Amino acid sequence: MIAKVNTAALNGLTPLTVFIEVSARQQKPHELGQSFIMVGLPDNAVRESRMRVETALSSLSLSLPPRMAYKVNFAPADVRKEGTGYDLPLAIGMLASLEKVQLPLLEKTVLLGELGFDGSIRPVKGALPIAIKARAEGFEHLIVPKANVREAAVVNKIKVYGADDLRQVVDFLNGQPALQPTEVNTRAEFFEAQTQCPFDFKDVKGQETVKRAFEVAAAGGHNIILIGSPGCGKSMMAKRLPSILPQLTLSESLETTQIHSIAGSLQSQTSLIAQRPFRSPHHTISDVALIGGGTVFKPGEISLAHNGVLFLDELPEFSRNALETLRQPLEDREITISRAKYSATLPCSFMLVASMNPCPCGYYNHPTHACQCSPGQIHRYMNRISGPLMDRIDIQVEVTPVSVTDLAQMPAGESSEQIRQRVIAARELQTERYRNLKGIHCNAQMTRALLEQYARLDQEASQVLTRAMKRMNLSARAYDRILRVSRTIADLEESPEIQARHVKEAVGYRNLDRADWGE
Repeated sequence: MIAKVNTAALNGLTPLTVFIEVSARQQKPHELGQSFIMVGLPDNAVRESRMRVETALSSLSLSLPPRMAYKVNFAPADVRKEGTGYDLPLAIGMLASLEKVQLPLLEKTVLLGELGFDGSIRPVKGALPIAIKARAEGFEHLIVPKANVREAAVVNKIKVYGADDLRQVVDFLNGQPALQPTEVNTRAEFFEAQTQCPFDFKDVKGQETVKRAFEVAAAGGHNIILIGSPGCGKSMMAKRLPSILPQLTLSESLETTQIHSIAGSLQSQTSLIAQRPFRSPHHTISDVALIGGGTVFKPGEISLAHNGVLFLDELPEFSRNALETLRQPLEDREITISRAKYSATLPCSFMLVASMNPCPCGYYNHPTHACQCSPGQIHRYMNRISGPLMDRIDIQVEVTPVSVTDLAQMPAGESSEQIRQRVIAARELQTERYRNLKGIHCNAQMTRALLEQYARLDQEASQVLTRAMKRMNLSARAYDRILRVSRTIADLEESPEIQARHVKEAVGYRNLDRADWGE
C-alpha cells in the first residue's frame, strides 16, 4: 500500500509543503538487503531517521512486520530535504502504509517533529512559518512537538496540537481523543509579554550630549557609533537603547518570531517575541555567523536583530571580512544568501550600535590620561573600519569620561520613559508621513526621492550644510545621512521645516568622520 503524509521544508523564511510517500510490500527472496530505499534528495540527517524511527516504533510496541520492503519518496524531489523534522511524518507514513493509521484525518494534517529512541517527540526549527504555510494551503490540523506548540498556535484558523510522543499521534489519527488543540490569544499574549527593559537611562549620570544622540537615533531609526576611552560608559548606554525605542507592533512581533523560530532560538513554550531584540555578538564572530548561511542554513545575527538592535562592541576588533558584509544589508535592510544548495532572502532591518576605542591604547583625547600612540598607529587603527562602512553610520559621537567627583555629585539622569515619550511622538509623525509608502517607517529608511520631498532645506540651512561638507570632506552618502538626521531632529521639535540649527546639530554628529579624526 502507498501512504502519503504532509510535512514541510524551509528555504530561508519561505516554507514549502513536502509530501512523504511510503510504499510497503513483502520482500521477495532476491531483495534481501534492500529493505529500505529513500529518494528525494535527503541529507544525512534525513537518511539517519530510519534508525530513529524503527527504534521509536519498537519501544512503543509498534514494531514493523519482518521482511517488509519500504520505498520512501520526498516530493518535490528537486528540493533538498534537511534536518530531523521529518522523523515523525516518516514514522506515520510507514505505519499508514501498513494500514495501522487511518487515512481520512491524515490527509488533512501536517506533521513535524524529531523522534527519540523512546518515541518522544523533540522540538524542531521553524514551527511558526510552517504553521502559516499549512493554513494557507488549506490544511485543518498541524501536529508539532509539545515544546513548539505555543509558537505554532499563534496562527489562527488551523488546529494546532502539541504531542509528547509518537503513541499520542497514532491514537489521535486513529480517532481517539489523545490530543487537544492548543489555543493562544495572540493579542493578549503579546501585550502581557511586553515588559519594561531592565536598564534605564536614569542610571547614566552626565553624558547629556551622548544621551541626546541616542534619543535622535531612536527617534529616526539611525545607526550610531560611540568612540571613547575604556570605562567611559559606551556599553552601558548602548544596552539602554531598547528602553527608549517604541514597543514592537504585533506585525513586527510575528515577523521577528518567525526568524527566531527558524533559528531554533525560541525558548520552550514561547509564543511571541514581544521585546525588541538586542544582539551583541563577540568580535570573533565569523562573517557567515553574522549574515547567515552555512552548510545547513541558519539566520545570522543581523537577521536575529531584525526590528531591534545589533550592538558591535570594540568594532575594530571584528574581522574586516565580517564588517564589510554589513555594507549592503545596512542599505537594503535585507540579505540574500546564495549558495550551491539554496538561495534565501531574510529581512534585517536593525539599528546598528557600535562602540570603539579612539586608538590602540584607548586614551586618545582623554582629559587626564596620556595617550601612548603615535599618529600613524591611530591612523592604522581607524583604518580597520572602511570609509564606506563609516558613511553608513548616521551618528558618530565622541564619549568623554565623567570624573569621579562629578559622578558623586550629579543627580540621577532623565528616565528612559520620559525620553521614550518624545521618541514615540517623533515616530508617530514619521508613521503618518510615510503611511502610503511600503517598507518606509522611519527617517533612516528615506530614499533619495523622499529626501527631496521631505528634507528640503531653506537657504540658510543649505549654506550651513555646504560649508560643513567642504570643511569635513564628506561623501555624497554622508550628505544624505545628515539630511535624514536633520529631519529627525526637526521631528523631535515637531517642526515641519528643517532649520539651520537642526542641520548644525546633525553635522555635529559627523565630527568623527575619517577626514578629521586624529589630525
